[in-house]
Parts: sequence; structure tokens; C-alpha cells
Amino acid sequence: MPKSALIIEDDADIAESVRYKLASEGFAPLIAATGEQGLALALDSKNPPELIVLDLMLPGMSGMELCRRLRRETQTRKTPIIMLTAKTSESDRIAGLDLGADDYVTKPFSVRELLARVRAVLRRIDESSTEIYDDGTLVIDFSDVRATCAGEKVKLTNKEFLLLATLAKKSSRVITRQQLLDQVWGYSYYGDARTLDVHIRRLRQKLGACGNCIETVVGVGYRFIGCGSSTSASSATGG
Repeated sequence: MPKSALIIEDDADIAESVRYKLASEGFAPLIAATGEQGLALALDSKNPPELIVLDLMLPGMSGMELCRRLRRETQTRKTPIIMLTAKTSESDRIAGLDLGADDYVTKPFSVRELLARVRAVLRRIDESSTEIYDDGTLVIDFSDVRATCAGEKVKLTNKEFLLLATLAKKSSRVITRQQLLDQVWGYSYYGDARTLDVHIRRLRQKLGACGNCIETVVGVGYRFIGCGSSTSASSATGG
């Protein structure tokens, strides 16, 4: 069975070009020209999309608002979303990614590049299929997008949870700052790497007593060491 895909784009030429290329890659794409149409198709329980390509500048409901709505719905909470937009500022990219988009492509773009992004996003989704991490204190349910510390639910944004999950799935391995930016923000992100440090700091604060599960490796990146680990090396600086 081909993977279903939903293209939400009001420019008919762009939408058709993307549809044609996705179809050639084995997808079964549908096109919506407005945010409202896109929302209805995305929530169609009979044919739920496995990938959404979303333009931000849409008539009616904006792409940003639609992304926010899709991330609230159980059915589309984990559906990969790649945003298309003519906006190129760092603040626009960060806003889109923080809403839960998996990657961000600016117009004009090469459809071949878009397909490469699609493959990369789906590969990351496949690699994140491990269900649960549990060290007795911190529990991360990857499939249900939930984390608890000492039995208490930890409220995280989509980006914070993805950052925690990315680290936890490579437990005890150092992940460089650039690798985290690539995997969590998408390799289209060329903004200030301090964004990562801010998210790590917020993540540790929200984890509370479990915040020591993330170790800073000075000058390199971060490592997930679990809770109550005695291996919190002197290289950990908090960060």
C-alpha cells in the first residue's frame, strides 16, 4: 500500500509539482488549497495522511494556526509535517518548528530537495519507534509522547519532548550540538545554536528532580545518562 500524503498549498502549480514528485516516490498524495480543507482531510479517519506538506501563507486559516490545530489532535499529533514558506527569517523558522513542524523549506525550493527532506523526516520517525524508556524514576513513553518523573507528569512542548526523546534513544552516547539541531530542528535550520542551549535549560527545569538525566559535554554537546546516575562527570556544567 502506498503511503498517503497531504499537500496543503494554494499555489496550484507548486501543489501539482509536489504531488507529481511524491507520487513518483510511491506516495498517494491529496491536495488541499485552504487551511480548512487541509484540516478536514488531515482528520479523515478513513484515509489519514502519513505525511503533511504545509504552506504557511494560506487563504483563511493560516499554516501556523493549522499546524497548531494538527498538533492538538490525537490523530495528527505525531504526523510528520514539513512547512513550505516564502518567509526566511530565523524567527519565522523557530516559530514554525516550535509549533511542532518536523522541517522547514523556504520558497523557491527544489522539489528534489523537498523529497530529500521527506525521506530524512520519515527516517527519523522510523528510528524513533522504540516505545518506552524507564529507569525507575524517569519514564518516557515515545509512542504516546509523554514523560513522567517520580510518577508526576512532565508538561513538555513538542520540541522539548523530541529533544528529550532524541537524547534518550542514544543513551550514554554523546550527541553533538549540530547533530541535535539537525535531528530536532531539521537540517534546514541555520539559526543561532544558542536556541539549543535555551531548550536544554528549559527541559532540565521542567524535568525537575530528573533534570540531571542530561549531561553537558563541554565543547561538544550533550549526553543522556538517566536519572540518579553516578556518572555525572565533571564535564557536566548545566547549560
